[in-house]
Amino acid sequence: MSGNNKSPYLTPIAGNGLLDRRLFLQGGLVLGAAQLVAGNARAARQEPAARPEWMSVPGQPFTLYGQPAGYEDEVVRYPSPNRQMRNSGASWTPLHMLEGTITPNGLHYERHHNGVPQINPDEHRLLVHGMVRQPAFFTIDNLLRYPMRSQICFVECGGNSNAGWNKAPSQAEAGYFHGLVSCSEWTGVPLSTILSEVGLDKKAGWLIADGADAFAMNISIPVEKAMDDAILALYQNGERLRPENGYPLRLILPGWEGVLNVKWLRSLKATAQPIMARNETARYTELLPSGKARMFTFTMDAKSLITSPSGGMVLKQGPGLYQVSGLAWSGRGRIEQVDVSADGGETWAPAELQAPVLPKAFTRFRIPWQWDGAPAVLKSRAVDETGYVQPEREQLVAAQGRHGFYHYNAIVTWSVDEYGTVTHVYTSEAQQADSDISIDAGWD
Repeated sequence: MSGNNKSPYLTPIAGNGLLDRRLFLQGGLVLGAAQLVAGNARAARQEPAARPEWMSVPGQPFTLYGQPAGYEDEVVRYPSPNRQMRNSGASWTPLHMLEGTITPNGLHYERHHNGVPQINPDEHRLLVHGMVRQPAFFTIDNLLRYPMRSQICFVECGGNSNAGWNKAPSQAEAGYFHGLVSCSEWTGVPLSTILSEVGLDKKAGWLIADGADAFAMNISIPVEKAMDDAILALYQNGERLRPENGYPLRLILPGWEGVLNVKWLRSLKATAQPIMARNETARYTELLPSGKARMFTFTMDAKSLITSPSGGMVLKQGPGLYQVSGLAWSGRGRIEQVDVSADGGETWAPAELQAPVLPKAFTRFRIPWQWDGAPAVLKSRAVDETGYVQPEREQLVAAQGRHGFYHYNAIVTWSVDEYGTVTHVYTSEAQQADSDISIDAGWD
């Protein structure tokens, strides 16, 4: 493509080479692709036109359950066991290796407190009791007969990204730092249907949810949320739940902390008060700079993350046209806007949001970037439909203090050096001066 092309799509709209988001849309696609095709054409002239081996032999036979290609064996969850507690820990979704917005079931993040129970669905029961007119047991077969609904939403651990509180920026790849979040289509029975059937007492303000694992997780859930959009999930992305994701039954509370989305659900007790369990007292209660304790921090605030290019990657093709891509999500509703900066936040440009933009779900954003080969600093900033703006790191630390490590949703900064190597950095002197804290295995 000629360097004299005067198309407005190729004129930077923000510092350090960020281009109009429409470059890769409609007519702009031709303009942007021309640069990429030129390099591919040169490479094609150097490759012999040979018939590959796999065109000369029959393919593999049918299988009962599809598996990823063997060449993609690096696209895996990253396990992070708790060395102090057997069968406790987490595994991280490789967000930096995925595209689109739906997380494959086999890559959905995990958090277990005492291993994954192997539950026979024929023997599993859900007890709904307490402040209800008619306590009842529900078998899985019972629940499968009820009208169901589906919702695409993310589930995020309250401790996701907590290494961001540390003094030194983590150099883990993006998904192995921020990957305690995944997005799926969940299908099941609206919890409001069951609560209406058993006759929920008007004075009941809370539900105590219990899991059937050896840890016997229990947690308090406001009735208002239960009657709003909570789901007794039986399916994930069209298939029955997998054991590590709560088979045969789990609770889904769209947009709320992962710990509340109780897996292997066995009991819901209606009460007037919360149970004040370990995971809402010893955990999930954080001391603010004012000296007040912050409790019941249910909603996951707006967050965004550039997944490509991101930490550990290298821009191997050298200077030229690249696509900056990432994910944004908010427990408050839809993502309204994602802005991207290539000059460390001096200037910003709006990214294109991939449709459909759904409430409380991943939204994929993209923007073209003309890298000139000089050092650059990439950042993204999400704004949701309530007007909430993703904060800079120093803003988050000032607001929440340093006595906890949940709900880290600060803007993430990637540095690109002249060789194209991408690393995680903090850009503020105030951030660099922060004292370190100890991050433990308090995920959910």
